[in-house]
Amino acid sequence: MDPFRGIALKLGSVMCFVVMAALIKAASDEVPPGEAVFFRSFFALPVIFIWLARRGEFRTGLKVRSPMGHVWRGMIGASAMFLNFFALALLPLPEATVIGYAAPLLLVIFAAMFAGEDVRLFRFSAVFAGLVGVVIVMMPRITVFNGAPDPREQLGAMVALGGACLAAIVQLHVRNMVKTESTTSIVFWFSMSCTVAGLLTIPFTPWVLPSMEVALYLILGGLIGGVAQVFLTSCYRYADASLLAPFDYASMIFALVIGYVVFGDTPTIPMLIGALIVISAGVAIILRERALGLSASRRKKADAL
Repeated sequence: MDPFRGIALKLGSVMCFVVMAALIKAASDEVPPGEAVFFRSFFALPVIFIWLARRGEFRTGLKVRSPMGHVWRGMIGASAMFLNFFALALLPLPEATVIGYAAPLLLVIFAAMFAGEDVRLFRFSAVFAGLVGVVIVMMPRITVFNGAPDPREQLGAMVALGGACLAAIVQLHVRNMVKTESTTSIVFWFSMSCTVAGLLTIPFTPWVLPSMEVALYLILGGLIGGVAQVFLTSCYRYADASLLAPFDYASMIFALVIGYVVFGDTPTIPMLIGALIVISAGVAIILRERALGLSASRRKKADAL
C-alpha cells in the first residue's frame, strides 16, 4: 500500500477525464455524439492494450465468465456515454459535471430498490440533500424563473440527468460483475462494446468527416480517456477505495478552471450553491459508509469501472 501514490493516480485520472470531456465538448459542434463515442472508445484501446501487456495480463485479462454481463454493461454504459457527450454539447462544462454527480446518489436509491441493500435514514437524508443540489443547478435551465429557458440548455439538463441515471444503473450492474469478472476484462470489453456501439449509430446520426483540428481533439480525447481509465483502475492497488472516493469531486475544480479558461463559462451562483450541496452530500455518504464498514472498498472500486 502506498496511499500517496494512490491519491496521485486518482487525481490524475480525474484530471484526465475532465480534459477528455473538454476535448469532446470542443468537437461537439462538428461531430454527433455517436461519432464521439466511437473515437473516445477506439483510441482508448491502444492504451489499454499496452497496460495489459505491461502487467502480463493480456490473455487472462480478456477472458470472460459471463458474456451477457459484459453485453449489458456495454449497452447501458455506451448509452450513458452517448447522453453525457450530448449533454456536453448543450451545457457549460461545470454544469454538466455537477449534474453527473447525481449518479452515485441515484445508485444508493437503486441499490435499496433493486439489490435489497440496507439504506438507513442518514444516507437517504444525504441523498435527498444531494438531489436538491442537482435540482438547484438545473432550475435556471429548465424553468421560467430567469426568463424563457434556452431549449438547447433545457434539453441538455434533462439529457445529463438521464446519463447520470444510466451511469448509476451501470455501477449497480458492475457490483455484481466483479464477483466473477476481472477488473481488466471489464475495462477492456467496455471499450470494445462502446466502439461497436458508436459504429451502430451511423444510420441514425450520420457521421461527418471532421476537420483536422477536430479529428485531433477526438483522437486525443480517446487516448487521454484510456490513460484516465488505466490511472483509475491502478490507483486501487495502492490505497483503499474509501480513502480515494472523495477525490472524485476534484473534477469540479478542474471543470471550473477549464470551463472558464477554454470555453469562457462563468460559474453561476445557483451552480456553485448546488455543487457545494451535492459534493457535501456525496462526501457525507462516503464517510458514513467508511465508518459503518459497508464493504466500501469493493463497492467503490466497482462503481469506478
